[in-house]
Amino acid sequence: MPETQPTQLTAARAAALIRAKKLSPVEYTQAVLDQATRRADLNAFATLLPEHALAAARAAEQAVMDGRPLGPLHGVPVSVKDQVDMTGVVTGHGSAVYADNTAAADDILVRRLRDSGAIIFGKSRLPEFGHKGLTDSPVYGLTPNPWDKTRTAGGSSGGAAVAVAAGIGAIALGTDGAGSVRIPAACCGLVGLKPTLGTLPWQQGSDTFGNYTYAGPMTRSVTDAAVMFAAMAGPSPADPWSLAQAGKPPRLNPALAGNDLSGLRIGYIERATNPRLAADMAEATRRSLAVLEGLGAEVTPVADPIDWIEFPARILYQANYAVSMARHLPQWQNQMDPALLAFVERGNGFDLHEFRQGQYARTRLFRSIQALFERFDLLVTPTLSRTALPADFDAANDQVEVEGELCGITRQGWSSYVYPFNLTGHPALTVPNGFGADGLPTAVQLVGPWGGDLDLLRLAGLLEAAAPWADYWPPEA
Repeated sequence: MPETQPTQLTAARAAALIRAKKLSPVEYTQAVLDQATRRADLNAFATLLPEHALAAARAAEQAVMDGRPLGPLHGVPVSVKDQVDMTGVVTGHGSAVYADNTAAADDILVRRLRDSGAIIFGKSRLPEFGHKGLTDSPVYGLTPNPWDKTRTAGGSSGGAAVAVAAGIGAIALGTDGAGSVRIPAACCGLVGLKPTLGTLPWQQGSDTFGNYTYAGPMTRSVTDAAVMFAAMAGPSPADPWSLAQAGKPPRLNPALAGNDLSGLRIGYIERATNPRLAADMAEATRRSLAVLEGLGAEVTPVADPIDWIEFPARILYQANYAVSMARHLPQWQNQMDPALLAFVERGNGFDLHEFRQGQYARTRLFRSIQALFERFDLLVTPTLSRTALPADFDAANDQVEVEGELCGITRQGWSSYVYPFNLTGHPALTVPNGFGADGLPTAVQLVGPWGGDLDLLRLAGLLEAAAPWADYWPPEA
């Protein structure tokens, strides 16, 4: 890739050029900020921090010139979803409610990114409180898909996905409560990792023991995702799930150590709770599986009758929003997203008995997936049932249409493959695998056993080597 186009460099390549004194962190950061201005039509950012970023870039450049030790992301600009705290910057959560919510301290993941040398240049858009798999809001409007602005970018980490896809920073930090890293990554042609529960600490959660929200990297390359993951992993005293991971060395299945995958057992899940899978998405998934079979892996369709607990999971999700939003409604209801208000209303309709039954169902789903890993090393699914939905899709009322068939709400008809692994805690990674009949990105999801994050990254690297995607760029406005 031409080194005269810094906004098209991967983070790993840019960091190597910076260490070699062939790329100025100041010039690189300025190029990213210029690209953000040039692509303001994408509405990817809640906040841009040019003065802060350029000051950090000048300090990074001086560190290079002084010969000081450099971190793996030294001088690399990164954006952070506007759900994660950064000292002195508003954490708005995509809502008028928190328009003046200036953070007093960095989130631990922001601190670890800084420690790795990364330069945080902005906070990316999300739907209000990250409640849906699309990125739009009554407060700031629509964040469209850069490949086709009539389609959604996905959500809730939609601003992060749009930024990376459009060359506004090579990497971004997203969060994922029901697919919110993987959905927009799949819509926009990126790598998106939801790690094992506790591998990356999540200190924002109000119910840490019942947590199903994760932070994860969103990148153009598998290497960049791996570098970000390594920079942020490790325990935090604020996250008990991360404490359980303390002292455990990263593991890699020996069958993935080389390019010969003989002995690797892959289970293919063609359908989750979705009634239909688009033909182009199915074909793209088959191509990815064929790559793995060509390297020696054994691929077997999963025939087990799994209860994907869509409705019990919806009870947990909507009831939690009902409780967390209750204090905001008296003052802010008239300024909140109608879809979020609909979720709150539905959540208020469930009782404690139903909520507890949902929690029991979560345990059953976990054990069903665990049982699969007694026979398989990894699982593969499509990431979504079809390419990106229309930009004006109403998450509260519209049904997903797949090849002319109405297939239910988003979690039933579109994102049914992703939310289950938020509930079970297993790592799940989406990687691009081509383009659909409409010219939009397609993607495949890899799922591993607890602690198998490196297995997923390694397998994704093999898919990337077989069918590289990082040189494909959406059209300029």
